[in-house]
Parts: sequence; structure tokens; C-alpha cells
Amino acid sequence: MSGGRILLIDDEEDLRRSTAQALDLAGFDVSDFANPDRILERAGYGFPGIVITDIRMPGMDGVTLMNRIHEIDRDVPVILVTGHGDVQLAVRSMREGAYDFIEKPFAPTQLIEVANRALTYRQLVLENRVLKAAAGQRDDIEQRLLGRAAVMIDLRRKVRTVGPTDADVLIVGETGVGKEVTARALHDLSARAAKPFVAINCAALPATLIESELFGHETGAFPGAMRARFGKFELAQGGTILLDEIGSMSLDLQAKLLRVIEERIITRLGSNEPLPLDVRFLATTKGDLESRVADGQFRADLLYRLNVVTLQVPPLASRQEDVPILFLQLVSEAAGRYRKPVPDVTQQMLAELGERDWPGNVRELRNAADRYVLGLHFDDTLAGSDRMERLADRVAAFEKSAIASALNAHNGALKPVYESLGLSRKTLYEKMQRYGLERRFFGTDFEAGDE
Repeated sequence: MSGGRILLIDDEEDLRRSTAQALDLAGFDVSDFANPDRILERAGYGFPGIVITDIRMPGMDGVTLMNRIHEIDRDVPVILVTGHGDVQLAVRSMREGAYDFIEKPFAPTQLIEVANRALTYRQLVLENRVLKAAAGQRDDIEQRLLGRAAVMIDLRRKVRTVGPTDADVLIVGETGVGKEVTARALHDLSARAAKPFVAINCAALPATLIESELFGHETGAFPGAMRARFGKFELAQGGTILLDEIGSMSLDLQAKLLRVIEERIITRLGSNEPLPLDVRFLATTKGDLESRVADGQFRADLLYRLNVVTLQVPPLASRQEDVPILFLQLVSEAAGRYRKPVPDVTQQMLAELGERDWPGNVRELRNAADRYVLGLHFDDTLAGSDRMERLADRVAAFEKSAIASALNAHNGALKPVYESLGLSRKTLYEKMQRYGLERRFFGTDFEAGDE
């Protein structure tokens, strides 16, 4: 499948250059890198290509890179290049999600054949996602911003509306609600989806190197600047910049950022030459920026420039009805990551989860799902057995579980549920009311009159 995009990572320059040349001559669109530092910015959820990486590299190795990519999108094909002594590691990595591996030394035709297969697979994955959305099934945005609560339906509507535009967006929400997930969704819906998504943690920028990190520098710009360096803004050219926790940025840097956002021009340290910047800015905050403006800690003009559109990502406390369906999805994802079977989750357990406070929001719920899949039960009351239950209670629990499973299998449509269970419609309604099973826990958004 010539013309497909390939990200190639190898710290051996001669081998990397020769491999990139062979792939380029075969008609692929190849970008090669000596280390994986910039790969996660490019291999996002909508990335229309594949990754080929050496296993043995200083810093982040190829297997770790693969796992990091698969945290963003499990269906990005990663091909591992291995030396003879690493074959067993590569085989084990295949079981963990690698698309394929190829052993050094290899013939270019061998790699080209594997790359073609991987690109064909990736194209089918992306086409299938589009077809599912067109058929009314859960689309990418609904899977990533899951929830049946009205606040989540409204958030998805706004993301779908704003995503394809170039509008700068301020994303507000508590810690752990999914602000970066929302930002990535906006990026992947835009025309910039194939370009870099560069996340900058404003709270973690080293005070002495902030300007160099963001704007880059020329050789000799300051003591220790032995060679020119691209800044993060320049690395995002054509793509999206996420300013994470922008409220923690100093007033001095806020002034410089304001100019960049207004003029879309940057100047490297030690240079007088302005560089045009083609990027979209997204910013997140967990605090109230207006109150920080009132306290003199945040520039009002920067706030007004950033919040062309403001998206509120709701905490779990405002959508507790979503906790059960969220937990089920997180358990399924955790089972895939850890290569373990999906454990049973009882309706009683889901009900108890929905009644709990989750101050850490989706992040805390994800950690609980991970522990549950790993067998590290986070609460004896949820993991305990029901051996002492009366027979009637066991029958009721089985009946509730069977109805819930059927509702989930049919995306909440009632007619196929009562037909498959051999019930009348009236009986199904009564049992759903008795067990507290609501259609909004299952399937897609319903229109009035849906069966």
C-alpha cells in the first residue's frame, strides 16, 4: 500500500537512513527519528499510518514505546525491529500487541511487505470506525467520552461541533475528569489530525529554561547552547498545542504567550527572525481562571483570547448514573492491556460503585478497574461472595444479570430483548423497574419512541 505514512525510529543513524531511503523509494511517506521523544505527538487516535521501531534504544525502548502508543490507540500497528538476541522478546511482544517483528539484518523487500500489510490493516480499522458512526453505532467520540448523562451528551455534541474548526478552546474540569482526552478528541476531529499533538505541562516547565523549551534557541543564545534547537511550539507546526494547567504559568510568560496566540509568530532565543506558526491552541485548567484574573494572577486579555470556546468536562459527582457503564468499559480496557480475561462484574457491584464518591473522577475509577482485573480487589464488600444468599435472592440476581446482558447486547433496544428472553413487553418493563435497569445505561442516544 504505497503512499501510506510510516514513523521510523532507530538510534543507529546509518541503518535508519538506509531503511528510510528504501521505504521512500517504495512510495511510502516516511518520517525517521533517532529517538521516540516526538512519536506520541504524531501517533494519535486518528493517525493514518504505522510505526516501525527498533527494540534496543537508550531511554525509552521499542516495547515501552509500543505500550505508550497503545494507551492512546490500541489499533495503531507497531512493527518491532530486533537483533538476533532479542527474538524471544519480540515474540513475547507479539502476544502483548505488536503487529509483527523483523530480525536484523533484513532485506528491504521483507520490511516493505510487512509494512504494506500493516498499513492495509490500519486503513481497514479507520474505515470501520467511520462506517460504525454512519450506521448509528457508538462512534469514536462516544467511546472516548463515554456516558449517558445529559451533561456528557451535551459535551460530545459540542466536541463534534467545535472539533472540525480551528477555534482555540479552553477546557475546564476537575483533576481526573478527562480534559486531555477531550483535547485529543478535538484534535482528531480537525483537519490537523495527521499533524503533531504537542501537550505542554505548564506546571512542570523548568523556570530557567521555559523560553528555550517553548520557543527554541539558536547556537550561542546563552551559555551552554552548543547547537540550535527547535522549541515545542515549532515542533507542533501544522498541528495542535495543548497548554495543560495554563493557570500555573507565570505572568511574564503569559504576556509572551498572548503575543504568540494573537500573531501566530515566534522568535527563537538568540534570533531576530520571526517564524510563522500554524497551530491551534487548546488549554486546560482545573481552577477558576476568572478568580485568578480578579486576584491579579492571570491576564484577562489572555483568558479572553483563549476562551473563544469553553468546554466544561463534568466530574463523576454530577453524573453518577454513568459510573456503572464507565466501570464496565474500563474493566474491558484493563483486561486487554494486561492480557487477562474480563472478570465478571455483578449488578450489585455496579450499583454499589454508582453510590460511591469518586473524588479522583475517571482516573480514580480507572485505577479501581485495573486493580479489579489484576485480582487486587479494592473492596471486600464488592469482591465478596454471595454464598449465604437465599435461593430467591440468587434467582433474582441471575434474572437481573440476564436482562442487563441482553440490554447491553442489543444496545438498549427493547424489542429484541423481550423476544430473545421469551417475555412480553409489559413483563420486561416491570422487571426492569424492579431491578433498577434503565435504558440510558445501555446503547446509544435514544430518540423518543425508540424500541
